[in-house]
Amino acid sequence: MFKRDDENYIYEVVSKNIKKQRQLKGLTQEQLANKMRYSTQFISNIESKNHQTFSLGTLWRLALVLDIDIAELFKEDTKNKSDKE
Repeated sequence: MFKRDDENYIYEVVSKNIKKQRQLKGLTQEQLANKMRYSTQFISNIESKNHQTFSLGTLWRLALVLDIDIAELFKEDTKNKSDKE
């Protein structure tokens, strides 16, 4: 877990939200990868605790494929927020 003042924190937030939204849509990593025309490994890496960086274009495309507002990917988990600051 990264602290909020670490730039890696936003990657952690986004990664968790991608996984959450994918699961809410009932998609496997492989299914999401196929819809996006990305590799399953790329999706796995994005969702990993050992995250990989990704572009704004990738986030836009994820939001389109998942049929969500891109802002959903940036929502912080308000539970235990004081632990992260």
